[in-house]
Amino acid sequence: MQDMRNYDNYFTKVMDKLVGKMGQQDPMLLSVYALLVLTTGSKTTSENVHDAWSAWRVNSDRPGHPDIVWFSELAPEIQAYDDKYRDDIIAVAKEMGR
Repeated sequence: MQDMRNYDNYFTKVMDKLVGKMGQQDPMLLSVYALLVLTTGSKTTSENVHDAWSAWRVNSDRPGHPDIVWFSELAPEIQAYDDKYRDDIIAVAKEMGR
């Protein structure tokens, strides 16, 4: 995979802002989170984050991860794990007027 930091476009700018909030993440995970910034923006939910994470995970090295289930089927403490990412996505969306 190419290093996406070598490109200067609106999408990689969103990804860079996410790195500023979340720290370094897998570039493909950042890309699905960036898509949330651009589509659901400040209305992003923890369930949206879980769905994006699941999409990334099934295409990564752990497609059989036990947490790839409907958000409502996750234990509350596992659901809560997505809250920080939701908050970071919303913060970036607001910074970018989304």
